[in-house]
Amino acid sequence: MNINNLLLKLFVFLIIGLVGFFMQSCLISYKFNGSNIDYNKTKTISVADFPNMAELVYPPLSQQFTETLKDAYSKQTRLQFTKKGGDLHLEGEIVGYQLTQMAISADTYSSQTKLTITIKVRFSNNKNPQDDFEKTYSAFQNFDSSKMLTDVQDELAKTMIAEIVDNIYNDTVAKW
Repeated sequence: MNINNLLLKLFVFLIIGLVGFFMQSCLISYKFNGSNIDYNKTKTISVADFPNMAELVYPPLSQQFTETLKDAYSKQTRLQFTKKGGDLHLEGEIVGYQLTQMAISADTYSSQTKLTITIKVRFSNNKNPQDDFEKTYSAFQNFDSSKMLTDVQDELAKTMIAEIVDNIYNDTVAKW
């Protein structure tokens, strides 16, 4: 019986080992950053400052947008940043920062105001020039007209910048 117990233990050990081996070899991997970059060809990115050319100027907008755009690529890709001449290059300008009166209340005053940010982007892919494009992106947020723009614009701008940056990222490297 000693030999039977030994053979049984050996058999169980062998089965457990095989199951472990097959589970490890069948591992499924998912990437949630959505990038579609061939890192053998594309290694660098350059992002120029986006100057604020809008008629209505929110002073921190240019720096906030440029830094958020750079952060998206640094956190979601392995691309190295260069000052100029990257394999991928982004440049453009902020062309709109606009307020529009929206909903009219019963007393004929505006109850909602829409803030819109519009940014013109030029993308160059020096490894695949057919991917180059020039496109205008915009995002908006509504806020209660009883509030001052200065009280809400920091949070609204942050939300709109994030939306625009996501769209730019998707159009340039995610290809969704």
